[in-house]
Amino acid sequence: MKELYFKQQLPIDLAQAWEFFSSPLNLKEITPAYMDFTVLSRHQGSKMYPGQIINYTVKPILGIPLQWTTEITQVVEQQYFIDEQRFGPYAFWHHQHRFTPIPGGTLMEDLLHYKIPFGPIGALVDRLYIHQQVQDIFAYRTKVLTERFGIL
Repeated sequence: MKELYFKQQLPIDLAQAWEFFSSPLNLKEITPAYMDFTVLSRHQGSKMYPGQIINYTVKPILGIPLQWTTEITQVVEQQYFIDEQRFGPYAFWHHQHRFTPIPGGTLMEDLLHYKIPFGPIGALVDRLYIHQQVQDIFAYRTKVLTERFGIL
Protein backbone atom coordinates (compact mmCIF):
# COMPACT_ATOMS: atom_id res chain seq x y z
CA MET A 1 0.00 0.00 0.00
CA LYS A 2 1.34 3.42 -0.95
CA GLU A 3 0.52 6.60 0.93
CA LEU A 4 1.06 9.94 -0.79
CA TYR A 5 0.44 13.42 0.57
CA PHE A 6 0.19 16.62 -1.45
CA LYS A 7 -0.70 20.16 -0.47
CA GLN A 8 -1.16 23.46 -2.24
CA GLN A 9 -2.06 26.92 -1.01
CA LEU A 10 -4.51 28.68 -3.29
CA PRO A 11 -5.18 32.44 -3.23
CA ILE A 12 -8.95 31.92 -3.34
CA ASP A 13 -11.43 31.73 -0.50
CA LEU A 14 -12.85 28.47 0.75
CA ALA A 15 -16.17 28.93 -1.07
CA GLN A 16 -14.40 29.39 -4.42
CA ALA A 17 -12.15 26.38 -3.83
CA TRP A 18 -15.10 24.19 -2.86
CA GLU A 19 -17.11 25.39 -5.87
CA PHE A 20 -14.33 24.30 -8.24
CA PHE A 21 -13.34 21.00 -6.63
CA SER A 22 -16.83 19.78 -5.81
CA SER A 23 -17.71 19.54 -9.52
CA PRO A 24 -16.74 16.20 -11.09
CA LEU A 25 -16.66 17.92 -14.47
CA ASN A 26 -13.54 19.88 -13.44
CA LEU A 27 -11.48 16.69 -13.09
CA LYS A 28 -10.65 16.73 -16.80
CA GLU A 29 -9.14 20.22 -16.50
CA ILE A 30 -6.65 19.16 -13.83
CA THR A 31 -5.68 15.83 -15.46
CA PRO A 32 -2.87 15.68 -18.05
CA ALA A 33 -4.18 15.63 -21.62
CA TYR A 34 -2.26 12.45 -22.53
CA MET A 35 -4.53 10.52 -20.15
CA ASP A 36 -7.58 11.46 -22.26
CA PHE A 37 -9.72 11.60 -19.12
CA THR A 38 -13.39 11.37 -20.11
CA VAL A 39 -16.37 11.45 -17.76
CA LEU A 40 -18.91 8.90 -19.00
CA SER A 41 -21.60 9.44 -16.35
CA ARG A 42 -24.39 11.56 -17.76
CA HIS A 43 -26.50 12.03 -14.65
CA GLN A 44 -23.93 12.42 -11.90
CA GLY A 45 -25.01 15.98 -11.18
CA SER A 46 -22.95 19.14 -11.19
CA LYS A 47 -21.94 18.86 -7.52
CA MET A 48 -20.71 15.85 -5.62
CA TYR A 49 -22.69 14.10 -2.93
CA PRO A 50 -22.19 10.97 -0.79
CA GLY A 51 -23.02 7.85 -2.76
CA GLN A 52 -22.36 9.50 -6.11
CA ILE A 53 -20.96 7.10 -8.71
CA ILE A 54 -18.72 8.55 -11.41
CA ASN A 55 -17.71 6.46 -14.44
CA TYR A 56 -14.91 7.56 -16.70
CA THR A 57 -12.15 6.35 -18.96
CA VAL A 58 -8.47 7.12 -18.74
CA LYS A 59 -5.53 6.12 -20.92
CA PRO A 60 -2.60 6.03 -18.52
CA ILE A 61 -0.37 3.57 -20.41
CA LEU A 62 0.27 3.40 -24.17
CA GLY A 63 -3.08 5.03 -24.95
CA ILE A 64 -4.95 1.92 -23.80
CA PRO A 65 -8.37 2.97 -22.46
CA LEU A 66 -9.27 1.81 -18.96
CA GLN A 67 -12.70 2.10 -17.40
CA TRP A 68 -12.69 3.52 -13.90
CA THR A 69 -15.58 3.85 -11.47
CA THR A 70 -15.32 5.83 -8.27
CA GLU A 71 -17.78 6.54 -5.51
CA ILE A 72 -17.86 9.72 -3.49
CA THR A 73 -18.20 8.10 -0.08
CA GLN A 74 -18.08 11.12 2.24
CA VAL A 75 -18.68 14.84 1.84
CA VAL A 76 -18.55 17.52 4.49
CA GLU A 77 -19.34 20.80 2.75
CA GLN A 78 -16.31 23.10 2.47
CA GLN A 79 -14.15 20.75 4.56
CA TYR A 80 -13.44 17.48 2.78
CA PHE A 81 -14.61 14.73 0.49
CA ILE A 82 -13.42 11.19 -0.15
CA ASP A 83 -13.46 9.24 -3.38
CA GLU A 84 -12.90 5.49 -3.54
CA GLN A 85 -12.42 3.28 -6.56
CA ARG A 86 -15.14 0.69 -7.03
CA PHE A 87 -13.86 -0.74 -10.35
CA GLY A 88 -10.68 0.13 -12.18
CA PRO A 89 -6.95 -0.29 -12.51
CA TYR A 90 -6.05 -0.28 -8.81
CA ALA A 91 -6.50 -3.03 -6.24
CA PHE A 92 -7.26 -0.22 -3.77
CA TRP A 93 -7.78 3.55 -4.13
CA HIS A 94 -8.84 5.89 -1.31
CA HIS A 95 -8.37 9.62 -1.87
CA GLN A 96 -9.10 12.28 0.76
CA HIS A 97 -9.41 15.91 -0.38
CA ARG A 98 -9.27 18.43 2.48
CA PHE A 99 -9.81 22.21 2.39
CA THR A 100 -8.84 24.60 5.19
CA PRO A 101 -9.14 28.38 5.22
CA ILE A 102 -5.80 30.12 5.76
CA PRO A 103 -4.84 33.81 5.69
CA GLY A 104 -5.23 34.97 2.09
CA GLY A 105 -6.73 31.78 0.74
CA THR A 106 -7.28 28.06 1.13
CA LEU A 107 -4.99 25.15 1.94
CA MET A 108 -5.85 22.14 -0.20
CA GLU A 109 -4.51 18.78 0.98
CA ASP A 110 -4.70 15.37 -0.65
CA LEU A 111 -4.03 12.10 1.13
CA LEU A 112 -3.97 9.17 -1.26
CA HIS A 113 -3.70 5.49 -0.40
CA TYR A 114 -3.40 3.08 -3.30
CA LYS A 115 -2.32 -0.44 -4.10
CA ILE A 116 -1.55 -1.98 -7.48
CA PRO A 117 -2.93 -5.46 -8.28
CA PHE A 118 -0.91 -8.50 -9.41
CA GLY A 119 1.27 -9.01 -6.33
CA PRO A 120 5.05 -8.74 -6.85
CA ILE A 121 4.67 -7.96 -10.57
CA GLY A 122 2.30 -5.09 -9.77
CA ALA A 123 4.68 -3.85 -7.07
CA LEU A 124 7.51 -3.80 -9.61
CA VAL A 125 5.40 -1.92 -12.18
CA ASP A 126 4.44 0.54 -9.46
CA ARG A 127 8.07 1.09 -8.49
CA LEU A 128 9.20 1.45 -12.12
CA TYR A 129 6.32 3.49 -13.53
CA ILE A 130 3.02 4.03 -11.73
CA HIS A 131 4.30 5.73 -8.56
CA GLN A 132 6.10 8.36 -10.63
CA GLN A 133 3.10 8.76 -12.92
CA VAL A 134 0.86 9.51 -9.92
CA GLN A 135 3.44 12.04 -8.68
CA ASP A 136 3.50 13.63 -12.15
CA ILE A 137 -0.31 13.85 -12.28
CA PHE A 138 -0.36 15.78 -9.01
CA ALA A 139 2.52 18.01 -10.21
CA TYR A 140 0.49 18.76 -13.33
CA ARG A 141 -2.52 19.58 -11.19
CA THR A 142 -0.42 21.98 -9.11
CA LYS A 143 0.75 23.70 -12.30
CA VAL A 144 -2.76 24.02 -13.73
CA LEU A 145 -4.21 25.33 -10.47
CA THR A 146 -1.38 27.86 -10.15
CA GLU A 147 -2.05 29.08 -13.70
CA ARG A 148 -5.78 29.27 -13.03
CA PHE A 149 -5.82 30.78 -9.52
CA GLY A 150 -2.29 32.16 -8.92
CA ILE A 151 0.14 31.69 -6.06
CA LEU A 152 -0.42 32.42 -2.40
